[in-house]
Amino acid sequence: MNGLKHAGFLTICTLVKLLGLLNRFFRFQCVRGQKRVFWPNFINNGDNPMITKRTFGRLAIAAAAATLFTSAMAADVTVAYITNGNTNEGWTLINGGAKKAGQAKGVKFIELAAEKGELSRQLAIVEDMITRKVNAIAIAPVDSAGIAPAINKAMAAGIAVVAVDTGITGAKISSYVATDNIKAANVQGKWAAEQIKDGDTVIYVTGDQGQSTGQERKKGFVDALNAERKNVKIVEVPTTWDQTMAQNGVEAALRANPKVKVIACAWDGGALGAKAALLAAGKKPGSVKIAGFDGSPGGLDMMKEGWQQANAAQMLAKIGQVGVETAIAAAQGKKVEARIDTGSFLVLPSNVDKFAADSGVGQFMKVKGK
Repeated sequence: MNGLKHAGFLTICTLVKLLGLLNRFFRFQCVRGQKRVFWPNFINNGDNPMITKRTFGRLAIAAAAATLFTSAMAADVTVAYITNGNTNEGWTLINGGAKKAGQAKGVKFIELAAEKGELSRQLAIVEDMITRKVNAIAIAPVDSAGIAPAINKAMAAGIAVVAVDTGITGAKISSYVATDNIKAANVQGKWAAEQIKDGDTVIYVTGDQGQSTGQERKKGFVDALNAERKNVKIVEVPTTWDQTMAQNGVEAALRANPKVKVIACAWDGGALGAKAALLAAGKKPGSVKIAGFDGSPGGLDMMKEGWQQANAAQMLAKIGQVGVETAIAAAQGKKVEARIDTGSFLVLPSNVDKFAADSGVGQFMKVKGK
C-alpha cells in the first residue's frame, strides 16, 4: 500500500507541474456576455518560435510522466490466497475460481495452503505474508477464531484481509465472501422436513464445528427442521470435513437407528461417505434419502445415480473468484462490501442437468446429462 501511496504523491506533483506549464502556455480570456476561450500565448505576442517548441517539449514530457505515474497507481498489487488445505472437489472448484481472478492484469498472485489443515501452518503463512508486505490476503481459515490474532496483525500493518468461504471471529476484516450458509442450510432442513413425519429419525453429518461454516450449516439445518417437524430425533455424526469419518459415523448411526429416513450432510464429501455406508449396509439407491451440500461434481453424480435426492448447492467457483477479486479491489484502495453472499440453489433430480450446465460443474461430472 505504501508503494501505491508514493506513486499517487508523484502523480499529483507531476500534474501540478503540468498545470503550471499549461498556465504559461495558454492565456485565458473572458469577455462579459461572450464565450470563454483559451488563446495560446505565442499568438500575437511575439514569442520566439524556439521558446514555443521548448514549451511544447516540456508539455509532452510532463504529459508522459503523468501517464507513467498514473499507471503506477493502478500497477502491480500483490495478493496472497491462503487456503485451508482441503483438496476435495468443492475446494478444487473454489481454488480454480481464485486462480482465475488472480490472473488479472497488474496482479501478482501468490497461492499457499495450510498443509494437512493445520492452524499453526496457516498462522506461519500469514506472518510470512506480513513480512513480505503483500497488499491483500484472501484466506479460507482453518480455524475461525484461531486465525484471528494473525489477521489482526495483518490489518494493523495495512494489509486488506478477505475471508473466503469461512468467516473469521475476533477480527475486523475488509470483507467476508461466501454462501449465506444459514440460509442455504435452512432450505436443506426444510426439504428434509418434507420427507419425514413428526417423531422420525434423521442423521446429520456435520462439518468442522471449529469453523463458522460448519457451525452455520448445522444451525441452519436444525433450526429449519425443528420449525417444520415435532419431536424429530437428530442423530449427529461429527466430522472435520473428513469423508472417512463420515462413512464410519453413518455406519454406526445406521446400526443404532435402522429406521432412519433421511441423511443430511454439511458437505458433499459427507454425502459420499453416507453413500458408502449405505452400500456397506446393503441398501439400494433411494431407500434412505440423502441431502448434500455444495453442488460438487461428485455430489451431483450421486444424484444422477439415484443416491442423492437434494443438494443445497453453492456457486463454488464464484466463491473463490469473487473472494480474490474483492481482495484485489481492497488492495487498490477501493471500497468493498463487508459481506458478500455468492448465492445458493436447491438442486433436485428435476433440475440437476440445468444447474450442472449453468454453473459449469457439469464439465467435471462423470455422469453426464441426458
